[in-house]
Amino acid sequence: MKADSSPSLLSRSLLLPFVLITSLFALWGFANDITNPMVSAFKKVLELNNTQASWVQAAFYGGYFTMALPAAYVVRKYSYKTGIVVGLFLYAFGAVLFYPAAAYENYLFFLLALYILTFGLAFLETTANPFILSMGDERTATQRLNLAQAFNPLGALTGLFVAQTFILSALQSDDVDAQGNSTYEALTGAAKAAVRTADLEVIRNPYVILGIFVALLMIFIASVKMPEQRSTTITSFKDSIRRIFKNKRFVGGVIAQLFYVGAQIMCWTYIYQYAENLGIDNQSAVNYAYAALVLFLLGRFICTYLLRFFDSGKLLMFLGSGAILFCVGTIFIEGILGLYALVLVSFCMSLMFPTIYGIALNNLGEDAKAGSAFLVMAIVGGAFMPVLQGMILDLGGSGYNDISVLGVPEVNISFILPLICFVVVTYYGFTSIIKNLNKP
Repeated sequence: MKADSSPSLLSRSLLLPFVLITSLFALWGFANDITNPMVSAFKKVLELNNTQASWVQAAFYGGYFTMALPAAYVVRKYSYKTGIVVGLFLYAFGAVLFYPAAAYENYLFFLLALYILTFGLAFLETTANPFILSMGDERTATQRLNLAQAFNPLGALTGLFVAQTFILSALQSDDVDAQGNSTYEALTGAAKAAVRTADLEVIRNPYVILGIFVALLMIFIASVKMPEQRSTTITSFKDSIRRIFKNKRFVGGVIAQLFYVGAQIMCWTYIYQYAENLGIDNQSAVNYAYAALVLFLLGRFICTYLLRFFDSGKLLMFLGSGAILFCVGTIFIEGILGLYALVLVSFCMSLMFPTIYGIALNNLGEDAKAGSAFLVMAIVGGAFMPVLQGMILDLGGSGYNDISVLGVPEVNISFILPLICFVVVTYYGFTSIIKNLNKP
């Protein structure tokens, strides 16, 4: 247990830039969680199977992998502010592309729009995370990043609210008759086409409004003078990359981050399918997603406080172990208790992203800008792992209870993938503790 003798978390002179940068965490949280329910929405509207629908997440999180290194190069060559403005432009452009995507009623066009939108998020995350870490003493860097990241779920909760209130509740393709059968699937020809057109417009509108808002925010930030962290030494970007990949703690952090993000996206994406298998419709399932995000938010604030007293690696290992246990419950406890276990996983996840980030970048100095890019690239775990889980769901057909594996439906057994991911994260926390113990 650490003594309560930590240096100041943030100086008053940096309060305004801290607030401005922290607001971006909520902005990409909004994008993440308005998109998670779209996997189920697109599946119904466009009549896709689970694997095809999971490409929503592949496109969304694939953009992080594509653009993280270019983002780090821009930030290093120019400034943090430039990275932020470019990120907001790409974010707005991708969101507005939902308008022509809906007009053409083309699934690939929607995926392209999400892919470009995420280019912007890659810029924002590559810029904001190391900027927050640099705003004060390195000893409080992880605590400071946990505090900033605590505002991410506030944006996520808002995104879920918009998804539930303005999208899922208005989708005609989600309607069922008195017997619980889909009325959309029973339609044919022009009637089905009319419903599809109307539903795609329902999906389109919040994204277009979001794009306009982000564009206005971009103009505002571009007009505000922001302090920049200037390096006193000039080193090559390639040299930075070579150095950081000789650092085992950093490399382990990239691997842990890849598995963590994959687990997070799987748990938050397939909570709807898990609930639907219990007879809970999508609009009602959002309430369980709300509960998960509230626990996630509370966990962020609680863990930020606990980091004043406990080593970050120990907390990471402890919460990783809890996530493993709740995943076991999600898999093998059928019924509503299994869904509760899935919701509780989110409390354990609250600490993980910023803590892995902080441990991995600790003492990297100017190389943290290059290191940040690879940690953002690791978000690609959220692109391909949900596709793998979708493939498990499709083993017996497009339903969620077509076959039984180890005595439970395939939707239950599919959560073995997040469980494996949390084993990797827990191990990284353990190795961090060992390395700290071995320091002279």
